[in-house]
Amino acid sequence: MAAYNIFFKDSVRKDFDAIAKGALQRIMERIGRLAADPRPVGSEKLSGQEKYRVRQGNYRIVYSIQDNELTVWVVKVGHRREVYRT
Repeated sequence: MAAYNIFFKDSVRKDFDAIAKGALQRIMERIGRLAADPRPVGSEKLSGQEKYRVRQGNYRIVYSIQDNELTVWVVKVGHRREVYRT
């Protein structure tokens, strides 16, 4: 299977600013693994949306997958209590 390219929505940079450095490193590693498998074990499709979410500790990574273009767009990263508010 071909690797997917990872892209970030512009607002994700602001999300990263609010995350501690150690947690951010683990989040980035988790995002990097999405290139090889955008639907890993534990990922969930969000109801009513064409987006998925995956957990990394107390944080959630929300992303969309474009299989025809082999891209993954990260649209939100945040603490589990805050990620679904937007």
